[in-house]
Parts: sequence; C-alpha cells; structure tokens
Amino acid sequence: MIGYLEGKLRYKSPEYIIIDVHGVGYCVQVPLSTFYELPDVSQVAVLNIYTHVREDTLQLYGFRSQAEKEMFLFLITVNGVGPRLAMNILSGINPDGLRQLVLHQDHGRLRNIPGVGKKIAERIVLELRDKLKVKSDSADGPGPIPAVPHPDAYSDAFSALLNLGYRPAEAEKALRKAQAQLGEDPPLESLLKNALKLLA
Repeated sequence: MIGYLEGKLRYKSPEYIIIDVHGVGYCVQVPLSTFYELPDVSQVAVLNIYTHVREDTLQLYGFRSQAEKEMFLFLITVNGVGPRLAMNILSGINPDGLRQLVLHQDHGRLRNIPGVGKKIAERIVLELRDKLKVKSDSADGPGPIPAVPHPDAYSDAFSALLNLGYRPAEAEKALRKAQAQLGEDPPLESLLKNALKLLA
C-alpha cells in the first residue's frame, strides 16, 4: 500500500499527473485544489497518497495535505460516494469549507457540485456530521495559485470541467467569462479556479 510519494514531476494535467520516483513513473489522480499547488514539471513534488485497489484496477489518488487526504477518506465511507465523486467534491471545496457545510447541514451548496444530488447530499451530511464534529478545524485552506503558463490552457480547462461533470455549454460559458476577466492567455490554474467560482 502506497501512502506517500516524493519525486520529480514528469507530467501534469487536471486529469492526472506522473511522478518519477527513482525511475518509476507513478500515475496519480489529484483534485484541482492539489493541482493548483503543484510545482513546475521537472521539479520535486510531494504528495500524500491513497491507494484504491479493486479486482481489476489499482489507482493512486494524491493530495497536497494530510487534511485533504483525511477528508477524502471520510467521503468515500459515505454510501454512494466513490473515489471519483470524492475528488470532484474536493476540487471545489477545501476540507475546512466542506466540514463547515456538513456541520451547518448546507445541502444546497453540496448539491451544486456535479454528481451530488439530493440523496447524496443528505447522506454526506447525515453520515459525516458526527465524525467531523470531533475533528479539529485545522485543515489547510488553499494556498496561492502559481502562475504557470500553459499553451493549451483553455482546452485543458474545458476538458477538466467536463470530467468534473459540467455540461459543455456551461463549461464553455464559464471559461469565456473567466478568460475575459483574466486577460489574454491566462495560466491554466487561474482559468480553472475562476471558472469554478462562476459555476458555483
């Protein structure tokens, strides 16, 4: 079971990254909150890892902080929430923000996340409320977004939003608005974050 990786970042996109650890390339899925914090390609990246094992696959999920990983582990204990949906949730809400939504029983905000319907939102609140109440509010908020230029920022951001469950029309509308706010050729991380704020 892999719980931690430190190595050279060989590839990064909103869908997945590849970390080279002593010549072995590990393919890791990360939430957008972690993607924003990654260093440039060829720099050293450090991630907390959850290893998801099924009969036909072994998938690694990476997180910049232990708080994100812990919240991910809480989410996948909820009936009906798998790793992919848990990653979608953490892509839009940091751990402390999600904790506050659950403790305040804010079903509406949870339902704004693609893939989270009324029943799933109710289950998340019901099943995690007591668990999160005993946790301290020590989760990290998101750090500053590194300004990393990317030649295909728009298409990569569009693909990431579709993978998160947004419809093509609403993804394109949000990206165009975000691009207009940020100016010509914005970095991918900024474009994604602004688009997600508009979609929230």
